[in-house]
Amino acid sequence: MPDYEAVLLVGFGGPESRDDVLPFLENVTRGRRVPRERLLEVAEHYYRFGGVSPLNDQVRAVKACLENDLADRGISLPVYWGNRNWHPLLADTMAEMAVAGVKRALAIVLSAYSSYSSCRQYLENLDEARRVVGRNAPQVDKTRAFFNHPGFVGANVDCLREELNALDEDSRRRVHVAFTAHSIPRVMADGCCYEDQINETSRLVAEACGVGSKRWQVVFQSRSGRPQDPWLGPDILDHLRSLDASGEDAVIVHPIGFLSDHLEVLFDLDVEAAGLAGELQMTFRRAATVGVHPGFVGMLGQLVEERCNDSAERLTCGEMGPGDDVCPIGCCPSGQPGERTAKR
Repeated sequence: MPDYEAVLLVGFGGPESRDDVLPFLENVTRGRRVPRERLLEVAEHYYRFGGVSPLNDQVRAVKACLENDLADRGISLPVYWGNRNWHPLLADTMAEMAVAGVKRALAIVLSAYSSYSSCRQYLENLDEARRVVGRNAPQVDKTRAFFNHPGFVGANVDCLREELNALDEDSRRRVHVAFTAHSIPRVMADGCCYEDQINETSRLVAEACGVGSKRWQVVFQSRSGRPQDPWLGPDILDHLRSLDASGEDAVIVHPIGFLSDHLEVLFDLDVEAAGLAGELQMTFRRAATVGVHPGFVGMLGQLVEERCNDSAERLTCGEMGPGDDVCPIGCCPSGQPGERTAKR
């Protein structure tokens, strides 16, 4: 087994002041030819919350909890943290690791599912950060996808069950559950396992909570592409309208595609979706994301342990089995023409 000297949490990043918002959004959309007016529109979502995304503080909390979990497991590795889009940026963190003499690290990408933007792009970000730092940059491996790890599934079960238990027996029996995840372009989804993995996690959580197969559905949110390009759907807002048209009057929205209550959850669900549900006179509840749930943090520690100890069990549940420790060449393509794919 590799002799790791550090753990690296890899996050998306988020602005922490009003002045950060536009530079952050420019980082997120670099190379995508997003119109300036669209950036300004999205910036208003952040300004509604003071220009501060809760994401960085949530990762700080996860980092602190993971450090304690690793210590309890007898794993004495420092935990670093770097982001794709905002400070602390990956290249800066990688430089800090190099100065500390770290030669090999294990990265945990804070995304449960496999797509270009949630898997392969992060590998590209890590390679670019190593290039920036130069020959002293540490070698970095990545943990496997954890969409079907029992720790992650169990944490989501607790989040949904809390909302179900807040209802009376009759309401609990008839409420509809909408599992939401970030939409991606259909051409990207066709080359990876993102959609299958989200469906599997949602199925496992629904079954554990006793939600019948006709009482839940996977839907998507937060699409940002050109209107003429097909993206994964249905959109959560369209889904709410469809539920209303079919006579449903209560919904629990569970953002199972997200790990924390960051801005896309707060705005797209707590503002837009909740607002539409109010207009439709539909009872609306929103389940929490896993955040720093002990089962989720314990899962992160177990992912480190299984890579540091070849006798550690590779925990999984459901029918899809554990993911790859090393992503195959061509995994999770961006969907650009002529790109080699490796969907499994």
